[in-house]
Amino acid sequence: MKVYQTDEIKNISILGSSGSGKTTLAEAMLYEGGVIKRRGTVEAGNTVSDYFPVEKEYGYSVFSTVFSVEWQDRKLNFIDCPGSDDFIGGAVSALNVTDTALMVLNAQYGVEVGTINQFRYTEKFHKPVIFVVNQLDNDKADYDGTIVQLKERYGDKVVAVQYPVNTGADFNAVVDVLKMKMYRWKPEGGVPEVLDIPAEESDKAMDLHKILVEAAAEHDDMLMEKFFEEGTLNEDDMRAGIRAGLVARGMFPVFCVSAARDMCVRRTLEFLGNVVPCTDKMPRLVTTDGKEITPDSTGPASLFFFKTMVEPHIGQVSYFKVLSGKVKEGDDLLNSDRGSKERIAQLFVPAGQNRTGVPEMMAGDIGATVKLKDVRRGNTLNGKGADYTFDFVKYPNSKYRRAIKPVNEADSEKLSEILTRMREEDPTWVVEQSKELKQTIVSGQGEFHLRTLKWRIEHNEKLAIEFIEPKIPYRETITKSARADYRHKKQSGGAGQFGEVHLIVEPYYEGMPAPDVYRFGGQEYKMNVRDTQILDLDWGGKLVFVNCIVGGAIDARFLPAILKGIMARMEQGPLTGSYARDVRVLVYDGKMHPVDSNEISFMLAGRNAFSTAFKEAGPKILEPVYDVEVSVPADFLGDVMSDLQGRRALIMGMSSEKGYEKLQAKVPLKEMSNYSTSLSSITGGRASFVMKFANYELVPADVQDKLLKEYEASQEED
Repeated sequence: MKVYQTDEIKNISILGSSGSGKTTLAEAMLYEGGVIKRRGTVEAGNTVSDYFPVEKEYGYSVFSTVFSVEWQDRKLNFIDCPGSDDFIGGAVSALNVTDTALMVLNAQYGVEVGTINQFRYTEKFHKPVIFVVNQLDNDKADYDGTIVQLKERYGDKVVAVQYPVNTGADFNAVVDVLKMKMYRWKPEGGVPEVLDIPAEESDKAMDLHKILVEAAAEHDDMLMEKFFEEGTLNEDDMRAGIRAGLVARGMFPVFCVSAARDMCVRRTLEFLGNVVPCTDKMPRLVTTDGKEITPDSTGPASLFFFKTMVEPHIGQVSYFKVLSGKVKEGDDLLNSDRGSKERIAQLFVPAGQNRTGVPEMMAGDIGATVKLKDVRRGNTLNGKGADYTFDFVKYPNSKYRRAIKPVNEADSEKLSEILTRMREEDPTWVVEQSKELKQTIVSGQGEFHLRTLKWRIEHNEKLAIEFIEPKIPYRETITKSARADYRHKKQSGGAGQFGEVHLIVEPYYEGMPAPDVYRFGGQEYKMNVRDTQILDLDWGGKLVFVNCIVGGAIDARFLPAILKGIMARMEQGPLTGSYARDVRVLVYDGKMHPVDSNEISFMLAGRNAFSTAFKEAGPKILEPVYDVEVSVPADFLGDVMSDLQGRRALIMGMSSEKGYEKLQAKVPLKEMSNYSTSLSSITGGRASFVMKFANYELVPADVQDKLLKEYEASQEED
């Protein structure tokens, strides 16, 4: 493959719901571009995309696949992205390094929830979108219905460039209202006949042509003026106008294909080569320190690594985009994130697991290299004159979590190494070694997401593992004030131990007034505040430690020991052994011994006094509550709402968005354990949700009683 210049390179993401035919379309593009000699199929497991064993096992894309096609003296870099929401990380990474999105729709189902979710990311990253209606040869294909759905959702920005003459098994022709020609294929597809538009299609074609001309003129003042003067635009003018509309997201062109029969794929590639903006015409990326980077091949070299994979017999394959300058084989670059030097020994243009070597790559291009020593996804390698770092790829929060452990405990360290490596390949897998829960927690985007992780560990790594229900990180707090004192005294020959601490505990909230007077058992305790420490706890919430000692009852040098003892008890609350939070402790009195008092004595006295007071202060269990937003088709709203209410959800609001309802709710984490599976079952996979930690709230009394009994039973077993 030749070396392409920046103004000859176009970077395109292929998006769409599962089953829309993205992998089949990618295969047809590779075939038409001469990259492969024979088209594979998903059913046969021999496509360029979906080449990993787990993808062949499930028949779904799990990872994004990078490939390139040379077309009309342009290099079209594609990233074929998984369609399932469970693997949204691949689409997020791809959209950050590509310039245009090709959104594939299944003509049987039109606008699906996956379409909507992925389109939202194109909005977030302000990427041009081209819709491709696929599978028009299916008996249930409904092109007109799909256009209606697109227009209902995205308005008049949706503009047809083509429409099918017929759909179903007889599909073999489309009318192109940009070219104003009809394309017709033989049963084997491929190169079409280019014909004049038949008389019976003339009126419809002319109407759609006028709409396309107006849409093209709308985004360029000179073209608009020409349109008003002449009443039309020539083909080159229309291309320029469509390009401007794409960049501004002012229009979304619609194409028609049957990828499986290789019909209209060549015409789609032609449009991408002629009209889609090159990478140098797109908005600039910005470094972490706010510097805008121009994709200039004469500038300093800078490579951003957006994807890493470990492949059999090769090791780590690292995928990058050249953001500035150019890179050549043998270049020595500096990793700005890790401080290490790297040599680029080889450069490849990837096509799935196949790679073609090239001597150099220019700014804007996408490629791969192998056997780098210390490069991770998200790292930047810079040449002389560049010190750029980037942090523009943000992944969605996890939705599904499980505790993971090896069947053989001796394999724990091996499992940890595997998980670390796999997270590099898919950053939406989140791995946490929880000291609090004494579990390794793996979080992902859904049940299927974690199921593929398990499959890969067991089949590729030959390590038997099991998923179990994760523990919930409860918290404990108090609901009223309480007082306690404790004397620690120990005498066993020689120096003894003595320390006595008197303290008061109370619930803490932000902005509460300074302590004053307390009454317990008919006795009044007046506080004289000497010093206040506010400690932000690692697990959330605060501990406020107030020194109210007067008259030197306890020497100041022992107060840190008292605080240490209290902290030890905060790490293991008395109800369920969970972390405690949001407590104010007032140490107001005590006693010392001139010889036997020491730090250990006051640490133990403080810990025991605090424990006693905590148990008498109306202790309660807090549970993590999440903000959950569900996007659901209107006809499933009632069932979804009923299911949420059965999960102790508090519905916070509702809004409508073109056939879909958005539900906002607060739901305890305990109740979200299998929600992704349940929601899919209720709605036939047509709904989606996002969740984000909100706060901790008191559990209901019946739930607390149940948790206390479970904890007591577990303690007895231990």
